[in-house]
Amino acid sequence: MDKKDLRIVYMGTPEFAVESLKRLVEGGYNVVGVITMPDKPMGRHGSVLQPSPVKEYAVSQGLKILQPEKLKDEVFLEELRALKADLQIVVAFRMLPEVVWAMPPMGTFNLHAALLPQYRGAAPINWAVINGDKETGITTFFLQHEIDTGDIIQQVRVPIEDTDNVGIVYDKLMMLGGDLVLETVDAILAGTIRPIPQEELIQPETELRPAPKIFKETCRIDWNSNVKKVYDFVRGLSPYPAAWTELVLPDGNRQVIKVYETEKVVKEHTHPTGYIDTDGKNYFRVAVKDGYVNFRTLQLAGKKRMDVGDFLRGYRHVEGSLVE
Repeated sequence: MDKKDLRIVYMGTPEFAVESLKRLVEGGYNVVGVITMPDKPMGRHGSVLQPSPVKEYAVSQGLKILQPEKLKDEVFLEELRALKADLQIVVAFRMLPEVVWAMPPMGTFNLHAALLPQYRGAAPINWAVINGDKETGITTFFLQHEIDTGDIIQQVRVPIEDTDNVGIVYDKLMMLGGDLVLETVDAILAGTIRPIPQEELIQPETELRPAPKIFKETCRIDWNSNVKKVYDFVRGLSPYPAAWTELVLPDGNRQVIKVYETEKVVKEHTHPTGYIDTDGKNYFRVAVKDGYVNFRTLQLAGKKRMDVGDFLRGYRHVEGSLVE
């Protein structure tokens, strides 16, 4: 079968999923339908509907689009069957019921932003950086019942530099993911794939790290950690959703601060955890057990993101304060 004859249904929602769809379309593959999330209500009264990035691209290419509320809805399933897909591709979408992923004769494969079986879950890029990993990657695998557990088709390894934040790693994996999706489709067409069960990659001593969804409370900085852990935590949440802490002022009032960029300062000191060491002009660093975490870029609630110098010039309440 030629790639122009292979009927592909593509499923995805955020920006991360656009690149792979774009590569398929520009590469001359036959994308017969795109499944994405319903438009999201935006604005004060929810009166404006915001389409997903995948929908915006699909509209620009004149592709058929389905936006089901429920994936088991019979009307949607009939529309999906009518597309007569040979293969389905999923990139950053949602968990599929078996009636959907088992539908095409060539199966359904997913692009996951981690080296499975590590970091199964919703936020693999964030957790790899938060945990201080030196390497991550992307994986294509066939879907089966348990989420992110299917047989692996292909993987690509990607280094994580010590200065990378999650935004940088996200962009790397998004671009490489587009390449890997095309390579996987071509290998399936050529009949050269040899899927590997994930169980074969799990040794008795293997520690599987999960990648659960990140919520606001997940993003609060734990100042009882060491310098490296706080540094990795901040970059693993930057630029989105952003790590945060509370500035406790001398009068007892509290101010939420989002932290986007820090520096590691490993040195002995006698300050209590959370103590703020600052000259009020150029540096603002927080004491932890093995040194200081030096703030570089931050944001007060309701204000713009700024570097620490601008913050200190415009905010005179730091001296004598603590963070918690």
